[in-house]
Amino acid sequence: MDSSLYVYVEDVRGEGLEAVLDRITGYGVTGVTVAAAYHRARDVTPHGRPRVTVRRDGVHFTPPEDLFGGLRLVPPVQEGAEEEPLAALRRATAERGLKLHGWTVFLMNTTLGLANPEVTLRNCFGDRGSPADLCPSHPDVRLYAVALGRAVARQGVDSVVAEALHFGTFGCGYQNERSFVPLGPMDEFLLGLCFCDFCMRRAADLGVNAEVAREECARIVGGVLDGDPPAQGEVTRAALTAYAGPEVVSYARARSEVVTSLVSEVSAAVAAEGSSLVFLDATGSAKGYIDGLPPSGLSAHDSWQLGVDLVALGDLVPSLGVLAYARDAARVADDVAAYRRSTGKDKELRAVLRPGFPDTDSADRLVAKVRAVRAAGADAVDFYAYGLMPYPILDRIPGALSG
Repeated sequence: MDSSLYVYVEDVRGEGLEAVLDRITGYGVTGVTVAAAYHRARDVTPHGRPRVTVRRDGVHFTPPEDLFGGLRLVPPVQEGAEEEPLAALRRATAERGLKLHGWTVFLMNTTLGLANPEVTLRNCFGDRGSPADLCPSHPDVRLYAVALGRAVARQGVDSVVAEALHFGTFGCGYQNERSFVPLGPMDEFLLGLCFCDFCMRRAADLGVNAEVAREECARIVGGVLDGDPPAQGEVTRAALTAYAGPEVVSYARARSEVVTSLVSEVSAAVAAEGSSLVFLDATGSAKGYIDGLPPSGLSAHDSWQLGVDLVALGDLVPSLGVLAYARDAARVADDVAAYRRSTGKDKELRAVLRPGFPDTDSADRLVAKVRAVRAAGADAVDFYAYGLMPYPILDRIPGALSG
């Protein structure tokens, strides 16, 4: 079974390339998935140098002039990119017979969003309140995404692993967030919908009354902000229709055309550079990231909330990544099986597991989840992430792969 371990360039720089690859080889995985383009974060890195790592938006290579020259949006460049860490990793992994995948965060970039607020999501009130989320409908964002995919593929990676190549959510828009208004899941969903000119125009072209949808969202969320009780329960199409009306649901579903067409363009660009695209659906992260206890709805059934049409993407991309962030092996199996049914049997399906906190409290639980992934029809299992997990947790991986 194919497998990889997610790593950060900072991991390699802090511990040394050979030392990191010695450990990774010992875990028995067949590849390394390196963060070639990442977003800002502050991470506790238990065996890193330093022990708390502050990450910034940007790429670990020099953006090619022929791809980004003349574009409005150009990725920030990470410190040390001139040392070509990806090229060094490519050479070293090839010598060890390991695959190298380029983990690429596409449309989550606070630096670009703050510098260019008009390319970010605009909510039903007209606010640009999600500076980290670039809107996939905006023409400049789409040009940027295609160029970024091509640039990472050009680093010689076996695949480009695409994170955040879809709409974002209201709950992941910035840092140090505060809300003393008890918004329910459906209220947050409505507040996270983008009503920029480009999104509204594309929805209108599909026959949706975008202005009515915006007005309904503003009326409902505005009422909650004024003191109305928030909606309870999970976000489903039926519940959303009853709460906000059919036009809002039609508007939300129309976003899948935006995402599908953009993913198609990026996938073609990556293929033109001799690599292939792995599309990561973040729904599993949105549901289970904090505690590994996702609500009952399966991730594959809820991916429409991010504008993801799994059936359409199954015809466009060679590989799909599932973020299986759940404690229970049976839930992991159900999620993976649902994705397999949606994508068909011919596409590669990769399941991403966390070998430690908060999902996995023992080596036996990780073994059970890897077995569940295999039985549910996944072709590969990947582990997230080297620099974030203590060594004793990472030491669970060999037994899980062989179990």
